[in-house]
Amino acid sequence: MSRIVEVTTERMSVPLHTPFVTALRRTETTDTVLVRVTDSDGVTGWGEAPQVWQVTGESLAGAEACVAGPLAAAVTGTDADDLAATCRAVAGAVAGNHGAKGAVDVALHDVAARRRGVSLPVLLGSTTLRVATDVTLAAGDADALAETARTRTAEGFGVLKLKVGTDAATDAARVAAVRDAVGPDVGIRLDANQGWTPREAVRVISALEDKGLGVELVEQPVAAADLDGLAWVTARVDTPVMADESVYGLRDLVAVIHRRAADLVNVKLAKCGGLSTGRTLLDLARAHEMGTAVGSMMETHVGLGAAASLAAACGTSVVADLDAAWWARESPYLGGLRYDGATVVLPDAPGLGIEGLA
Repeated sequence: MSRIVEVTTERMSVPLHTPFVTALRRTETTDTVLVRVTDSDGVTGWGEAPQVWQVTGESLAGAEACVAGPLAAAVTGTDADDLAATCRAVAGAVAGNHGAKGAVDVALHDVAARRRGVSLPVLLGSTTLRVATDVTLAAGDADALAETARTRTAEGFGVLKLKVGTDAATDAARVAAVRDAVGPDVGIRLDANQGWTPREAVRVISALEDKGLGVELVEQPVAAADLDGLAWVTARVDTPVMADESVYGLRDLVAVIHRRAADLVNVKLAKCGGLSTGRTLLDLARAHEMGTAVGSMMETHVGLGAAASLAAACGTSVVADLDAAWWARESPYLGGLRYDGATVVLPDAPGLGIEGLA
């Protein structure tokens, strides 16, 4: 029987080709903790815990300490083939620390897939290695957004995720500029990243509806903790509302469902703690007729590969939100996923297909 014998961490900072700007932050790098889990047969799996202060509040130092301490203690010596039991041990080892738990959970799945000689999406039940994604338009003025939108559609992206929430008074004009730039056939969805009050959200979304701008959905219009406000907005607009920062784990999704606070949910591994919980969230949402998407934080090809594998295996009701690794100036890895226009192409190789650092 092979056992988990080593858990290591390494910090990485990956430059982006374009600054990533939202209502919450601006960054020019993806900062993350790379996690490696190795079994007694020498098989190594990869995971990562991204640092996004304004969303998860988890730091690189905190993730390192959590992985090296209680999470490593929980998995060291466990059966490398008993994936379900080991992932339960990870989930129960600490409170919070979803990014760190997600990194170890993904690395354990990567080990299991490599031991079986199958890709991670196949391990999860997928029959495809290709997943469509949207692309984010970073927050900016109307002219800059329109120009970027034209560039992205020329690159093959058919769904644009426009960052709003920085100024409710001018958000509708920015959306209109993007729609004028790309025409009626390109999908436009909005992400306010908690940037509006409930009244602002209803005012802006209603204005967009009145203008007939064809917005597919609006993601996290109000503060994450304001479920009453989220429900108030959802009840007063026709445009579907998606919960993101409001949902980390199962209790959060149950609360959203109970209050009918949103029409859809965006499942992210660094929020929910990994593939095990991510799959359960998708199943629960579907059981209650909620729409689903799989997304990511600003992560590298490791975390993004895991998220894309989940999307490939479980499917989503709207195009997935998997462009995070596309923003990297270049991949820091040998192997792993690649982008073919608006499609994430997962490798036909064991696990995540990561062979090492470039």
